[in-house]
Amino acid sequence: MDKISVLGLLLGVMAIVLGQVLEGGSVSSLVQPTAFFIVIGGTLGAVMLQSSPRTFFLGVRMIRWVFAPPRLRPADLIRQVVQWSHVARKEGLLALEAQIPNVPDPFVRRGLQLLVDGAEPDGLRDVMEVEIGTYEAQMRLAARVWESAGGYAPTIGILGAVMGLIHVMENLSDPARLGSGIAVAFVATIYGVGSANLIFLPIAKKLMAIVHQLALVREMYVDGLVGIANGDNPRMIESRLQGYFT
Repeated sequence: MDKISVLGLLLGVMAIVLGQVLEGGSVSSLVQPTAFFIVIGGTLGAVMLQSSPRTFFLGVRMIRWVFAPPRLRPADLIRQVVQWSHVARKEGLLALEAQIPNVPDPFVRRGLQLLVDGAEPDGLRDVMEVEIGTYEAQMRLAARVWESAGGYAPTIGILGAVMGLIHVMENLSDPARLGSGIAVAFVATIYGVGSANLIFLPIAKKLMAIVHQLALVREMYVDGLVGIANGDNPRMIESRLQGYFT
């Protein structure tokens, strides 16, 4: 559990609620189902319209990373690569074939298989970097689903405000109905701006950072495999790989 994400979300929401209370307002006045439906429903529709199904649902699934990010264990991977380097120097690259079934990550398995198959270092790097680039581009596109939501939400909030004011204008002769229309107008703006800057955009930025770290781990792994293919000293490989996460 990423405690700082939970704390940040709670702190942001509580700051708004506390500010409302300190100003003498009622917390219940911030609860407007109509405004919520307009802003969240409209934002969701806009994001779905711009995205492919694969990208949209991948972005939705990635939200779990905000509170439970994938475990990055570069130290474990470095030790594994260095171990493979020792095996390759003592017994040859073909001896690494027995290690392939024990590797859970498909990306790592493919790279190790290319190494065992005798791929040239430059060729191995080219193949693996193409896959890294494709992976990173797909993941960044999915993370931008939340960034797009952060761009649409304030505008949809303004749309909700205008709709609330239209409701007010239509009922000028009935003062009893003016309050609900004005409430929807202002609360819709709060929902739009608040959700964008407290939820959607921070989520997008955090996911982008996680995607960058995942790609960096893969780059580190490819660098290690290329070092093994070149016959570099295991200590040199270890020192180079540690530089990725200093």
